[in-house]
Amino acid sequence: MLALLQRFALCAVILGLAACSAVTVTTDFDPSTSFNKYHTYALKQTKEGLTLSPSSETAFRDTLRNGLAAHGIREATDHADLYVFHYVSTKEKTMIYQSYGPGYGGYGAWPGAAPNYGPGFGGYGAWPGAAPNYTDVSQYTEGTLVIDFVDAKTQKLVFRGIGKGIVSDPETNAQHISEAVQKIILAFPRSNPQ
Repeated sequence: MLALLQRFALCAVILGLAACSAVTVTTDFDPSTSFNKYHTYALKQTKEGLTLSPSSETAFRDTLRNGLAAHGIREATDHADLYVFHYVSTKEKTMIYQSYGPGYGGYGAWPGAAPNYGPGFGGYGAWPGAAPNYTDVSQYTEGTLVIDFVDAKTQKLVFRGIGKGIVSDPETNAQHISEAVQKIILAFPRSNPQ
């Protein structure tokens, strides 16, 4: 029964982490760049990384178009001010969850100690360095989306956004892509749309 409760707790932790923030984003930009001079962008292909699924690619393009439009930057077919490159990668990750059950840190928690009289008796929590009585290892796939904004005239990278999230089913992946793009565009350094 205890093992079942601990597995349930692990599932709740994983689902809680996914629900709190499905995607984490980091951004960086060249502070010497005047971003107000950019009014158009064009998507460019890159040979790096994996290819997005059709639903994720649509989510990426639509969210990018709408987000940049809010900054006064529209998509152009030729003579764009900015080139936008994007690529994705995946990496297998491991999450280790350890729990300390009843009795750890209390009576009977170490060899030679007084007997343990059951859950709740003398259980003050684990002491520093105590071994867990339950460990669960979960593996998942983390996806990374990188969006690079390059000045079309100078060919200089001026802004980069990186979004990371757990890879799941196609619908959830498309939502994660959309969320990542939204967060990245929100950090785009533009003082006033024109």
